Amino acid sequence: MDQYPAVRGIKRSIRMSEIVGLIIIAIATVIAGIQEVWVMIENMRVTLGDLLLLFLYLEVLAMVAIYMDSGKLPIRFPMYIAIIALARYLILDMKNLTEWEMIAVATTMLMIAAAVIILRYGHLKLPYSDRKQLEDNLKK
Repeated sequence: MDQYPAVRGIKRSIRMSEIVGLIIIAIATVIAGIQEVWVMIENMRVTLGDLLLLFLYLEVLAMVAIYMDSGKLPIRFPMYIAIIALARYLILDMKNLTEWEMIAVATTMLMIAAAVIILRYGHLKLPYSDRKQLEDNLKK
């Protein structure tokens, strides 16, 4: 199916759209980080919530960089971001949460962390073949 010029053109268009989207995400993340640092400078105060938010921005940038570099997105990165986001939510809204809501958020964080450990263990014990190697084997 790749021999058709229209298919190649569509694939190229999709890839270019993907790259443009990733660049927009990266630029927006950098701008948001700069704005957050500016707010901290204006307030002359840095809180744990601010640090976690900056860490979230760095994780998003790392995720974009890995995706642009390899074309693959490890599922663990969004899971790390989710854990940090939940921790930030728990820290910032602790006064407004009931005991059951706090337990639910903490349990969710533990479940995501357990899933990360399971994925990591599976990746180490049951590694999957490299995509290029898989494609080469299919051509034989």
